[in-house]
Amino acid sequence: MLHGIDVSNWQGNVDWGNHADDGVSFAFAKATEGVTYTDKWFDRNWQRMRENWLVCGAYHFAKPKGNPADQAGHFLRTIQQAGGLRRGDLVALDLESHEGLPADEVAAFARRWCRIVERRTGMRPFIYTHAWFARAGNCAGLGEYPLWIASPSRPKGDPLVPSPWRDWKIHQYDNSPIDRNVFHGSREDLTRLGYDPR
Repeated sequence: MLHGIDVSNWQGNVDWGNHADDGVSFAFAKATEGVTYTDKWFDRNWQRMRENWLVCGAYHFAKPKGNPADQAGHFLRTIQQAGGLRRGDLVALDLESHEGLPADEVAAFARRWCRIVERRTGMRPFIYTHAWFARAGNCAGLGEYPLWIASPSRPKGDPLVPSPWRDWKIHQYDNSPIDRNVFHGSREDLTRLGYDPR
């Protein structure tokens, strides 16, 4: 298994060299939320992850009451402005807020967002979510996308896997003092799920 972390503005100035020296092989940094918010640390995190030879991932925090096309565009423009995608880079949708909407509307938002990103990048986004959120129906129709499951109550590499998925790819097993993850496979397996410019 590969070890990784994920960060946002809450972590502030991340020492990427130290994490790389400690065996971190991949990371996700928050890029955007909704249609207007851009994480102020994203550009720096994106550059520093790359400089330290980590598999680079970016994620968008979904606001399902908003327009999925506008949110996907905001996310992809933000990555482009930070230097763009390179072979093996990863993207993800952080799907954990329903904003009071029915589950079918949340799931429809997520499917639309993913289809747009997939069409524009050629890659399937990871879906980051919680088992309880998926079980409520908010992830219906997303089983074709790789699962990044937040399951800190479970042992590392043994998360709960909710429907519509049958397996997991990334397990967020700890969130204190930083979110820690493992990937179910090798570095080559992980980058194969990432961006391929061909």
